[in-house]
Amino acid sequence: MANYGVCDIYLRLAEHPRLILPKWTNDILAEVYRTQTDKLNWEKNLADSFQVAVRTAFPEAMITGYEELVSVMTNQEKDRHVLAAAVKEKLDIIITFNLRDFEIQHLEKWGVKAVHPDAYLVTLFEINPDIVISRISDISKKRKMDMESVIIDLGKTLPDFSGRLLESMSR
Repeated sequence: MANYGVCDIYLRLAEHPRLILPKWTNDILAEVYRTQTDKLNWEKNLADSFQVAVRTAFPEAMITGYEELVSVMTNQEKDRHVLAAAVKEKLDIIITFNLRDFEIQHLEKWGVKAVHPDAYLVTLFEINPDIVISRISDISKKRKMDMESVIIDLGKTLPDFSGRLLESMSR
């Protein structure tokens, strides 16, 4: 499940009633597409379907007009477009596994923080555990797996979040 599972839980948390509002650009979605087809060996029709689904489900997520800011960003060059989009949209966080490309000194002047997906999911769980558990339940039903198995699988990529969920279930 790995990163697909991370994507799945985040997109489900963006559904009504939402805990997050996803934000992305055409460049970010193009990177996702390349990762899906080149690294994860998804068939092109599956990657195309994913693109259509997220664009349709979350039309308000698209950020445009950030391109002129890319040149003034000082973080890792290949990810400057991500910070530029966050600045344009006045976002205060970037959720990323790739924290090293978003060092604090490059973000603080813009009022942006980079947060690991594991840490942010723990925060969302603390804010509203019922919605998070409900979304995990939805995933387990869709995959025909028990919730504990889904959570353990998520733990391969999201150990703190998974641990918090398992701990809450044992109470």
